[in-house]
Amino acid sequence: MLPTPPVLPADSLALALLRAADAIAAVIGGRNLDQALADTPPALRPAVQDMAYGALRRHGRGDFFLARLLDKPLKESRVRALLLAALYRIEARPEDVHTTVNQAVSAAALLAQGRCKGLVNGVLRNFMRRREELNQAADGDDVARWQHPRWWITALRSAHPRDWQEVLTAGNGHPPMTLRVNRRRGDGAAYLARLRDADIEARLLDDWAIQLNRPQPVDRLPGFFEGDVSVQDWGAQRAAPLLNVQPGMRVLDACAAPGGKTAHLLELADLDLLALDADAGRAARIDDNLKRLGLAARVRAADCRAVDQWWDGRPFERILADVPCSAAGVVRRHPDIKWLRRRADVAGFAAIQGQILDALWRVLAPGGRMLYCTCSVFEEENAAQMRAFTDRHADAIRLPTAGNQTELQLLPNAEHDGFYYALLGKAA
Repeated sequence: MLPTPPVLPADSLALALLRAADAIAAVIGGRNLDQALADTPPALRPAVQDMAYGALRRHGRGDFFLARLLDKPLKESRVRALLLAALYRIEARPEDVHTTVNQAVSAAALLAQGRCKGLVNGVLRNFMRRREELNQAADGDDVARWQHPRWWITALRSAHPRDWQEVLTAGNGHPPMTLRVNRRRGDGAAYLARLRDADIEARLLDDWAIQLNRPQPVDRLPGFFEGDVSVQDWGAQRAAPLLNVQPGMRVLDACAAPGGKTAHLLELADLDLLALDADAGRAARIDDNLKRLGLAARVRAADCRAVDQWWDGRPFERILADVPCSAAGVVRRHPDIKWLRRRADVAGFAAIQGQILDALWRVLAPGGRMLYCTCSVFEEENAAQMRAFTDRHADAIRLPTAGNQTELQLLPNAEHDGFYYALLGKAA
């Protein structure tokens, strides 16, 4: 008869480690991290999220360590994930290392009928003894040092030979929290004063964008639920102004969920705006965001490539094509992306992007403008995509996005995520 497994206290580090291990194992098995964390109890969420995100950001390094600490591969994916979570916490909280090891062993008692307690204890204590040696070795291995897959590192070196190291470093960090002030309700300077009154430290990035010194829950943000402000990365805030919308224009946001850019366009001008998204559940979020901000648009769940299923035959003067992509520019917000993506996925996204562009070009009015954007830093999805599109469409005119440049590649840094923008005009 097997022994009865122990019951972990509901607020224990051991239970948080176990929950983090479940999420990490789910991601390594192909599941989205947000989904894997969805049922985390509120009391445990901060600790679980920290360890799951941290371990996945450092997965390349954790894998490197385990390859040298284990005699043979582990059959139990949750035990391996528990070790990854514990190794991350040891590195992140060196002052609490003994507690981490003891609590990881307690968590291991609930895995594999408790057979792995000794293994978890031995691996973590061996790591503590060999930490300096292992870290030096890891610094000499590209995947362990940069904590990204090898193919990803190679692609970035090719696309951004001067900046690839900074891009990888940014991808391993914590993202900033930036606000977009609803210009129908105020401006950045006035809202900054409201933040200071609420004891929230922040700074202006431009007239409407504010970066918080520390992330805050939205219920602490003055006027958030009244629509005074939205959470949106500063890089993403570049999209709407580039389209230069004017009151009364007929506008299409073709891949709109969750609605941040849709809302920004409507804050700039009163528009006849149609927002599409292929996912009905995500399309519902557009309505929710617009309602909070006191804005209105027509929202439909539809694949923008299937033009005949949603288009009424009237052309659009402006189109925002914020297309599905690898999301390589926002990987610090979604560290699971690094380990879920494969090299072939980039070509797959590029093919879908080309289909979307060709379909949307049909519905753009002569003399109109279409803004192509991704949150990627890979060449195939960005500059190469634009070259291929303009080769296919003789009536496409490249328009300036910044100064005299016909494209804007933002690389992730302390102020914004990675985005690519290209503005196309259609010959009249």
